[in-house]
Amino acid sequence: MSDIKHSWMDEDLLIFRDATRKIFENEFAPLEERWISQKRTDREVWNMLGQYGLLCASIPQEYGGAGGSFAHEAVICTEQSRALVSSFSLNVHSAIVAHYILNHGTETQKQQWLPKMATGDLVAAIAMSEPGTGSDLQSVRTTARRDGDEYVINGSKTFITNGYHADLVCVVAKTDTEAPGARGISLVMVETKDLPGFRRGKLLEKIGQRGQDTAELFFDDVRVPVANLLGAEEGKGFPQLMKELPRERLLIAVGAVAVMERAVEETVRYVQERKVFGKRLMDMQNTRFKLAECKTRATAARVFVDDCLVKALRGELDVATAAMAKWWVTETNCQVIDECLQLHGGYGFMLEYPIARMYTDARVGRIYGGANEIMKELVARSLDQG
Repeated sequence: MSDIKHSWMDEDLLIFRDATRKIFENEFAPLEERWISQKRTDREVWNMLGQYGLLCASIPQEYGGAGGSFAHEAVICTEQSRALVSSFSLNVHSAIVAHYILNHGTETQKQQWLPKMATGDLVAAIAMSEPGTGSDLQSVRTTARRDGDEYVINGSKTFITNGYHADLVCVVAKTDTEAPGARGISLVMVETKDLPGFRRGKLLEKIGQRGQDTAELFFDDVRVPVANLLGAEEGKGFPQLMKELPRERLLIAVGAVAVMERAVEETVRYVQERKVFGKRLMDMQNTRFKLAECKTRATAARVFVDDCLVKALRGELDVATAAMAKWWVTETNCQVIDECLQLHGGYGFMLEYPIARMYTDARVGRIYGGANEIMKELVARSLDQG
């Protein structure tokens, strides 16, 4: 994030931003290389995040959170992305799963899970994607069959962020296998510790975000209490997902624009120092024009994202606008990073330069949270309804 004051920020948020930036730059960014080599963070990182007050920042204090707003989550997301710390997902843990529980859970569920999530004693994940279904949430095959006072869960999930460390998994499953399409889908919370029938697959090899503990999860006759159904009624999973997904998609855009800005900053610094044919690379017209284009794209993305954040804080962010932000900002981020890498020449292909990791890490932004093709379909549907 640039140091200008954005329309949605106040003085308290600026102070919070500066403190959060220092934490990510000083405490976590230096550990990224080790996490990348081991394909996961250390478990104690989550308790550190809790001690720093970076978990469940927008969850009310009565449930152990910091009592902040979505603006605090946006600041945390921005500073994590800006510091190029991609080996754990605070978005999934705090801004997504915690809010599923807060907005749809029973009072008992909120008291049971949210305080432990705020301290990092529970690491949360959400299990949507399955082999062969991807972004098509209506085609999930994982089932949760009621048997007395328990659900028996069978199925598998893949590409699960925070999957290796997850102590609490929000599982998208069919509780009514006879219901067509999205009907009959429910969200069932699974506490994984010493749970018979639950197992994790190997950590997945990825081209980017290689320190992120992305894993497959398997459920073989896993039994959980009926009380773990999110909310009090079966078959409400798809509406719950649709209500919360715009928040997730906006946060993806928030992170993407922060990386875009960092890419421009890194490249400006590089071309000011790099000499080619006896003069600075910055003095060549092609370099200046390319950077002018990148800066313009980043500025336009920032203005759009800030406007979306204002809408979100007012409770006015709609599905189509969140989809626009997600697809366009992630696409633009990849375009900007690609241009910036080109200006680094051969050094842009070397992992010792931040632009190289930005290039591989950014690519998944066009896929997760709903593939960008799905985002365009959501926008098109909104036009067709007009």
